[in-house]
Amino acid sequence: MKKGIMSLLITVLLASQAIAGSTHRIAWSHYTGWEPWAYIQESGIMDKWAKKYGLDKVEIVLVNDYVESINLYTSGQFDGCVMTNMDALTIPAVGGVDSTALIVGDFSNGNDGVVAMNGSSVKDLAGRKMRIVQLSVSHYLLTRALDMNGMKEKDLTLINTSDADIASIFASEAEKDPKAAVTTWNPLLMQVRNVKGANLVFDSSQIPGEIIDCLVVKSSAPETLKKALTGAWYEAMAKMSSPAGSKEALEAMAKSAGGTLAEFKAQLKTTKMFYTPAEAAAFAAGEQVKKTMDYVRSFSFDHGLYGEGAPSKDLVGIAFPDGSVLGDKANVKLRFDKTYMQMAADGKL
Repeated sequence: MKKGIMSLLITVLLASQAIAGSTHRIAWSHYTGWEPWAYIQESGIMDKWAKKYGLDKVEIVLVNDYVESINLYTSGQFDGCVMTNMDALTIPAVGGVDSTALIVGDFSNGNDGVVAMNGSSVKDLAGRKMRIVQLSVSHYLLTRALDMNGMKEKDLTLINTSDADIASIFASEAEKDPKAAVTTWNPLLMQVRNVKGANLVFDSSQIPGEIIDCLVVKSSAPETLKKALTGAWYEAMAKMSSPAGSKEALEAMAKSAGGTLAEFKAQLKTTKMFYTPAEAAAFAAGEQVKKTMDYVRSFSFDHGLYGEGAPSKDLVGIAFPDGSVLGDKANVKLRFDKTYMQMAADGKL
């Protein structure tokens, strides 16, 4: 009997060690504010922090199709994924996956935009075909642009296009169609803006603070993983923003993004990066995030992003650092948590 109990205890101990030292996978896709994840992986920063917290491996995996990366996360193939606040709500949260915005990295301040051939204003989009990743933050941006100019989505035709292909398709169509149009984000936005005859007619600087870029993880993810990811991120942020280490880090990120250092620096100018954890934690805990998420959930519900049969915008609960909840308190599926950012700010990681 004692031998059997001892064997059981050994089995339990080995299982617990396997869990503590297991491999975790984080998905990311190309975007100015997320390029640091490539640097974190390639520089060894992630390995260092994983080792510190007893994790065998934390893999930062590039998925070229942004929406597909979120779908893979939602289906359980990744422990975390980079995404915007809106997409975190309308895909994993609405899909029933309890998710936490672990790191608020930045907000778009011109990094998302609407581009039109031979056009100078949003009103020039009327009657055109628009290349766009439908039901993504680009859709949100476009609708905000239309609303602010007294227009509706029915005034143009949306063509759903993968972000992996959207820049090359637009460049090809622009040669034949003088009314080609596209809505996308950087670095793709910079590529389409460089097409001869293309003009930026609206960008996210006109709705500052509404498009928030986050690292989202399963709320049930181990504390060790949350600490390792947060520690790695802010080590990269320190290198990006310090004179001593910025050149190496920025050059690596520019290369990852497929552009020059000058181009990447230009993209950073339209990105409100939270380089310090204290600034990020304060933003996550601020009143603006609540107002933005209330606006975003209203938009999402009104545009059918909650799915058919959703009774109201209160279907999903959104929790904030002060304990308040928008929506159903019994069905909280999206959480803004400043805990680990604050730990980084306090030097406790």
